[in-house]
Amino acid sequence: MQDPQSKDLPRTNRDRTEKTRTALMQAARSLFVDKGYGDTSTPEIVAAAGITRGALYHHFEDKRALFRAIVMDEALAVASAIERETPAGLKPIDALLKGSTAYLDAMRVPGRTRLLLIEGPSVLGPAEIKKLDEDNAARTLRSGLEAAIDARGLPLAALADLLSAAFDRAALAIDAGEDADDYKAAIVTLIRRVAGALPERSSRG
Repeated sequence: MQDPQSKDLPRTNRDRTEKTRTALMQAARSLFVDKGYGDTSTPEIVAAAGITRGALYHHFEDKRALFRAIVMDEALAVASAIERETPAGLKPIDALLKGSTAYLDAMRVPGRTRLLLIEGPSVLGPAEIKKLDEDNAARTLRSGLEAAIDARGLPLAALADLLSAAFDRAALAIDAGEDADDYKAAIVTLIRRVAGALPERSSRG
């Protein structure tokens, strides 16, 4: 994620700024995953990144802001992975199914489940994490449901929220060592049952 101020700097300075920010985020991500947010100190982060503490506060207001930037990057990566697996031209139900399994695959990146589903709500609060999810993975789910079913008269936002919770529970189970294929199959079955129980969207919209 690029520093907004970096666009006004000469290229060499801009590259140096981006390199410092990237080093900070990589070092902090590793520590947050290994130790948790609460047990990670800013001196540990800057030591691991090989930069000064002043450089950290030049890029981020505080440790929480650094953590939020990392969580935002993780959420964006998940949404991007879903979008790559659901190109235009797929049948709506196929896009919904592919997007669902793409989410579970994307969440298997080491540390991602802990950051987004465990540390994130604890550090940033449920409301902020929910908003972040709604702008990323949950947005793709909601769009998939809208394309696949006739949502008129249905509480679509609530339906998407409940399905999103099921996906998160599956991601946590897989991260804990449960069989990924079993949970993928269960999610596919769930989506097919839900979509099959609701009217399909007409091709005329």
